[in-house]
Amino acid sequence: MENLILTLKEQIIDALNLEEIKPEDIDNDAPLFGDGLGLDSIDALEIIVILDRFYGIKLANPAEGKGIFKSINTIADYISKNRTK
Repeated sequence: MENLILTLKEQIIDALNLEEIKPEDIDNDAPLFGDGLGLDSIDALEIIVILDRFYGIKLANPAEGKGIFKSINTIADYISKNRTK
């Protein structure tokens, strides 16, 4: 799971051009949106693309992303249970 978490952080940093942030700067349990990392709805779309491209996960209902995208840990947990790649 640690490898998945590190890879996921690197993919998010790359996709969102967060050049000033390193993987170790992102707390696994910190909120990704709002007060935490400060991501927005456009960033959420990029994360959806990451899930599809790298893990074969298609979110049928975008509303379910709200619970999945709470933190790095919640995304990694979802990937580990639902990945097809």
